[in-house]
Amino acid sequence: MERLFQGLNEFIPKMKNEYTMTEGNFRKKIINFAIPIFIGNLFQQLYNTVDSLIVGNYLGSNALAAVSSTSAFVYLIIGFSIGFSSGAGVIIARHIGANNQERTTSAVHTAFVLGFVISIVMSLFGVLFSPTILNLTKTPPEVYVEAIQYLRIYFSGVGALIMYNMFVGILQASGDSRHPLIYLIISSILNVILDILFIATFHMGVEGAAYATIISELVSMFLAARRLFQKDSVVKVSLNHLKVDMDELEPIIRQGLPTALQGSVIDISNMLIQSYINTFGSLAMAGIGAFTKVEGFIFLPVTAFSIAVTTFISQNLGANQKERAAQGIQFSYFLSILIVLIMGIIIYVYAPNILSLFNQNAEVIQYGVGRARVSSVFFSLVAFSHMTSAVMRGYGRPMIPMVVMLVCWCVVRIIVVYTIGQVYHDIHVVYWIYPFTWTLSTLVYLYFLKKLKVFQKD
Repeated sequence: MERLFQGLNEFIPKMKNEYTMTEGNFRKKIINFAIPIFIGNLFQQLYNTVDSLIVGNYLGSNALAAVSSTSAFVYLIIGFSIGFSSGAGVIIARHIGANNQERTTSAVHTAFVLGFVISIVMSLFGVLFSPTILNLTKTPPEVYVEAIQYLRIYFSGVGALIMYNMFVGILQASGDSRHPLIYLIISSILNVILDILFIATFHMGVEGAAYATIISELVSMFLAARRLFQKDSVVKVSLNHLKVDMDELEPIIRQGLPTALQGSVIDISNMLIQSYINTFGSLAMAGIGAFTKVEGFIFLPVTAFSIAVTTFISQNLGANQKERAAQGIQFSYFLSILIVLIMGIIIYVYAPNILSLFNQNAEVIQYGVGRARVSSVFFSLVAFSHMTSAVMRGYGRPMIPMVVMLVCWCVVRIIVVYTIGQVYHDIHVVYWIYPFTWTLSTLVYLYFLKKLKVFQKD
């Protein structure tokens, strides 16, 4: 493991001035920061997808449906914790931009303790309420047993992923996206090896996929923790300083809670939509679940640029460089939307070929292709909404994206499923509910962007 770490450390070039985004060519700064995040998320998405590929091909469509049916619940817990890490990152980046070392150190250690508390709470919640959630989402009997096995094992170790996300939030706030990339590559490779070993060799079933994931997450958490404890910079962590500073906790919660709730309400709506999908049987669950894995790849560039632009804005506003912040915003919008437009065309054309990799059942492929052909046309709207959320967080206005996503991506979706979806029990309701709500959020965000004048350079 140590030899692999050293090899990757030498292979991935070090970036100059990686800890400041307040000077130099803003385009290069954003791209240099976003690329490692993109590659790291790509590896993370790859090993999540490998779970589905191996499960679908070795264990069959029911096992694939079982793992797919747990995704919304898993993302609910993870998304909630990532919201707080994002909030901590904004506050830490502001202090770094203002060159305030004392407040930076206090915020870093407060975030560390907060992440530990959240990891314990979320792990207990996931283990205890897994059966309740599966019952509420109407998980079919033929996949229930495997789904509960996967969830309970996964959540017994989810604390490692939550702590890792907090550590990464701290590192990225300082402008360091390179080392998180190295850790994700290592954990991704390990996860693939363990998936094959546990499922294909030891025949451990879906339990093997869950064990492979949590072991990989533990490794990435320890690597990130080692970096923070050894790091000679303002984000260095020391056990002697691990305490909660109430002056830092309040702004971290104020910034992070809306983001956490935003992700959570979206995932709650997705869980309700999953319960609607479940009524169409395991083949629909498998097909749409497979496409969800594919869809995750499409939005990786958006995620990378949204994290980059939030850090970029936070540091530059902390340094009182509003014009530079506005330039970075415009560039990030253009590049992220352009990328997903290209990816949407590829998905529309090659959806059958891609989905056949997960399972050869013609009906499974048909369900996945149906959603792919509808959603891919509207991918640019998702990019716009996510980028605008990131911009609002960078400007210290996290309540706006929380409310927009709560209404457009949660309330509206639930209303549609429990009105139109009940009158017309048709899988096309699932296909079209996402583009419809993406369009709504885009229109609302356009209003707020104009009102807040975030593109103005003075």
